[in-house]
Amino acid sequence: MLAPLVDGGYTRLLRPVLFRAYAGDPERVHHTTLATLEALERRPAALAALRLLTRAPRRPVEAFGLTFPGVVGLAAGMDKDGVAPRAWAALGLGHVELGTVTATAQPGNARPRLFRLPASGGLVNRMGFNNAGAAALAARLEAANIRRGSSVPGIPVGVSLGKTKTTPLAEAAQDYLTSFAAVAPHADYVAVNVSSPNTPGLRTLQEAGVLRDLVAALVAAAREQDPARPVPVLVKVAPDLSFDALEDVLGVCTDAGAAGLVATNTTLGRDGLADADRWRASEAGGLSGAPLAARAREVVAFLAARTELPVVGVGGILTADDGQALLDAGARLLQVYTGFVYRGPALVREIDARVARGPLTTTTTPGSTTERTHA
Repeated sequence: MLAPLVDGGYTRLLRPVLFRAYAGDPERVHHTTLATLEALERRPAALAALRLLTRAPRRPVEAFGLTFPGVVGLAAGMDKDGVAPRAWAALGLGHVELGTVTATAQPGNARPRLFRLPASGGLVNRMGFNNAGAAALAARLEAANIRRGSSVPGIPVGVSLGKTKTTPLAEAAQDYLTSFAAVAPHADYVAVNVSSPNTPGLRTLQEAGVLRDLVAALVAAAREQDPARPVPVLVKVAPDLSFDALEDVLGVCTDAGAAGLVATNTTLGRDGLADADRWRASEAGGLSGAPLAARAREVVAFLAARTELPVVGVGGILTADDGQALLDAGARLLQVYTGFVYRGPALVREIDARVARGPLTTTTTPGSTTERTHA
């Protein structure tokens, strides 16, 4: 099998070259990678070859009324404007969450705004929802013939929705609804991002009363758009919420008709950092990667033990053991971002191989386990 060559080619050849070439500007590495994948997007033969090279055993997962060919997907933030959905599928990911997009285009925060913490296996970012806008994403997906429920690109396509920075908090619901109306025909699900630390005031939208109105409005819009099969609406939560606040969020999501939760976003905390990374971590922004692993597991376990809603586990997945730990905590699906930056397709293959070897044993409450199969 040639997949290990692809995996090793990333970690031993491509990543070191990119990291050295743009040592002072990780965002350029990001854009270079996206440009490469966008070029592949227009070459079906290249995508077919890549799919063959990265093929691996995996087990389907059912969640939100959708079938995911594998447990590992790509988290929001990597492909904000939807330039490479077919390429992500060819790399072996089981779904992709595009965005975060906003109702109007915006440049995001001033650069530099992305910082690698290699000794800690982490990243700090303060991107600020830089994107071309929801309408532009919808137009790109339409041109690529990617519509909700279609067989293109062969994996579910989610879209993360955020608030435009200049929109007052009092008008946030309409901002999200504008984005939803644009992308709903192309999204297999949407995720409501109210937990990024990089848009001023955004996390106040996680307060119970405000969140209830927002989620209810989006769920109502989904039902109006397709009464027979509404687009599933997920809510992405911050790892920095207290357990009491998480309980409130969970109650709101259940009452308002959300289809699931994404846990978690980046953290404002700086625990678990190696000394070599502390100066970079002093930069403002959200921390992701290995330092977030323990808290992500705590949040996933807390939510999964208290709801039947599917939980997508995100945060600190750099090894197959990390992915299994989130599944054991109760996650139905996984998403990777920082781990994919450091490990590439190998990480996806390792987790899928672990899951494919047998049924998952999921600990939902202390002292009790339930066997969950994904067939």
